[in-house]
Amino acid sequence: MSDAAQPTAAEVRAAAEAVKAALDRHLTAVERRTGDDDPAVYEAFNALAGAAEAYDELLYDRYDEVTPFEIPGADGSLPPYAGPDEPHALSLLIRRDYAVAEPKRLLAQARRIAEIDGEADAATGPGARAGVSPLAALGVLFGEYEPDEIASRHKEFGLEEGDSTLWVTAAEELPEPGEWLNAPFEHADPERIVCRFDVSSVFDEDEDGDHDGDEDGAGRAAS
Repeated sequence: MSDAAQPTAAEVRAAAEAVKAALDRHLTAVERRTGDDDPAVYEAFNALAGAAEAYDELLYDRYDEVTPFEIPGADGSLPPYAGPDEPHALSLLIRRDYAVAEPKRLLAQARRIAEIDGEADAATGPGARAGVSPLAALGVLFGEYEPDEIASRHKEFGLEEGDSTLWVTAAEELPEPGEWLNAPFEHADPERIVCRFDVSSVFDEDEDGDHDGDEDGAGRAAS
């Protein structure tokens, strides 16, 4: 950056004062919060994050220094990529949350599946309990359909979608067969994410469309 483009010392000082004011505002909002989703706390958090980021940039441009802290952004940005430059294997880590919104519908659908499979008349086993036990019904449902099909037909099964996320992570090579089955998500490393796609109702509240990805969520590529 040229000397003419550098911020002045006064601008850096003003940015520091803005951080102090944002800290006070955030603390006041937290002290007066009315619940877990208090909009005043949310707004104060974003204001603090924005002020801290602006100060950090000016401090670096003027003095080639950075702050010793980092306030996470509201967009859930990824940490710096630290995986292999030429990955020879990939892992897909998927989480989808559902609420059992209509238990009766779930039980009826599971009972129907069990009847089609000829299991409803068995004296024991998940088929016999599919129409009365939610746990057995879920076992029948997920035993019959692939997760992607359940995701596309969740309302039919009495389920309501919650948040979901997909991580595409890079690896040097495939693990040995059965190596991670006992703890499949234990070694999930955000620094090896090649790309990530999130779906959440919180994105529907973003009227300005600041999130990347399609209209249902946010996709972020590792830098």
